[in-house]
Amino acid sequence: MSLPAVTPVSPAELEARLRLHRLPELGPARFKKLLEAFGSASKAISAPASAWHALGLPLACSEARRSTEVRDGASHALAWLERPGQHLLMWDQPDYPAMLAQISDAPPLLFVAGDPGILEKPQLAMVGSRRASRPGMDTASAFSRSLAGAGFVITSGLALGIDAAAHQAAIDIGGQTVGVLGTGLEKFYPQRNRRLADAMIASGSAVLSAFPLDTGPSAGNFPRRNRIISGLSLGVLVVEASVASGSLITARLAAEQGREVFAIPGSIHHPGARGCHQLIRDGAVLVETIEHILEALRGWQQQPLFTEMCEVTTTHPLLMLLHAAPLTSEALVDASGWALPKVLAALTELEMDGRAVCENGRWFARVS
Repeated sequence: MSLPAVTPVSPAELEARLRLHRLPELGPARFKKLLEAFGSASKAISAPASAWHALGLPLACSEARRSTEVRDGASHALAWLERPGQHLLMWDQPDYPAMLAQISDAPPLLFVAGDPGILEKPQLAMVGSRRASRPGMDTASAFSRSLAGAGFVITSGLALGIDAAAHQAAIDIGGQTVGVLGTGLEKFYPQRNRRLADAMIASGSAVLSAFPLDTGPSAGNFPRRNRIISGLSLGVLVVEASVASGSLITARLAAEQGREVFAIPGSIHHPGARGCHQLIRDGAVLVETIEHILEALRGWQQQPLFTEMCEVTTTHPLLMLLHAAPLTSEALVDASGWALPKVLAALTELEMDGRAVCENGRWFARVS
């Protein structure tokens, strides 16, 4: 689809786009269709109903555009944008995330609380069960710490379980993380993770939504949220999920978008491992260490969007493991697959460089 030329959005055009965004039955494709047909949201809003009908748009869209509810909602969004740390990214503007812009039906508007700049950094999505096991939560935390320590922004859906563990671990190590909501930013769901979202924003991370600010939870919106999670990311890591999990939807969407899909295996007796095993049978990369992820992502080095990622893949593999958790040299042998002499030699170099330290028999990564 050809897009309008990139020009600054005037206050009147911004208000018109916010009104269009609130219309019933007007998804990304129809939103863009209107802008292409009329040249701007302002002209679309003022066009006659017959012109909307000629484009095949539902009657409900045309009738609602001038309603008080739609006008008031747009005005409220404009007031929301006046506050510090609250932003709106638009699909045809330079600050829109480049990875997300690549997918079909990319959301025309993104409300962002926090730092929108991190959306241009290399992201890896981590998703999984809301009712994860304790080992699953620990695994999610360990991988998130390791990946965030290696330079990835950790992206997830701010749900309970695996999502929350991944977000929290990234913050704990001083990394960055992005939460994508299936509701509007003023109708946060689930409320139990509200404090986590606030901590993410305060620490320099971000929470975003493609829905109007007052959109409440609706089952049909969460697959749309999942599409954004995978669209922002270089790949999706599924940590623990049943075969009926929404995480498998995210993985399927990632594959359709040309992203990498990773899955961590588990016990054949654990229902939470069956979704991951299904993904592996379907072609997902079986992941046991962070190196399996980095190896799969090296193909992205030929793409312009991977420029920053090249620095990530040069991070020392033993440091990646130590960012996840302190380990003995013997445990590093098991985790890395390296021979003991190679591990000991590498640890000596890291210690001399001031990048690792041994205390009470365990090695720790030094955070610079």
